Amino acid sequence: MTKILSSIPTSQEQLTVKDFYRLVPDGQKADLIDGVINMASPDSIEHDDLGGFLYFLLRGYVETKNLGRVSGSRFAYKLNENNAPEPDIAFVRKERVRLLHEGGLTLAPDVAIEVVSPESEERDYVKKKCLYEESGVKEYWIIDLQGMNVEFYRLVSEKYEPIPLEESDIFRSTVLEGFWLNANWLFVSPMPNAYETLQKILE
Repeated sequence: MTKILSSIPTSQEQLTVKDFYRLVPDGQKADLIDGVINMASPDSIEHDDLGGFLYFLLRGYVETKNLGRVSGSRFAYKLNENNAPEPDIAFVRKERVRLLHEGGLTLAPDVAIEVVSPESEERDYVKKKCLYEESGVKEYWIIDLQGMNVEFYRLVSEKYEPIPLEESDIFRSTVLEGFWLNANWLFVSPMPNAYETLQKILE
């Protein structure tokens, strides 16, 4: 069940991004969705391992190719006055990075990635998918450890379309040029060595 801070007002009035920053303590992962603050439960070790693995691959690839900036799960993107989700991982193209430093701007990432937890399932599959689509997020990845499911979407004519996997398991990004993943890497235990995997992607 989604946890809400006890200090958050219980009225039906929608909260704003300004309220969100005031009410949520530093270091707490949360999403502002349709004016409601949704607090995240603590990560499982599997969720943490997967998030760290993906973050390492994305950040290493983006820095090597000088493509832009990768953010982690404590960075909120203001999509409008009542919506500021914190993707587990997000990417912003190099030419747009300067906008991140200009406070108060409305800015959607170019890629948003959500690792599904039991309490975030509806948000990740439904609410955030619609919100990212409407906000122009060019690529959305949903990775569901519990459901053993992975879905990749690209924005085409303002609507999300599934990105088919090559040979049933290879995903190639349409935003991060040259970046690819074997979907099987995401569901094995122990996970592949992140450094060796990054080198394979960069070959």
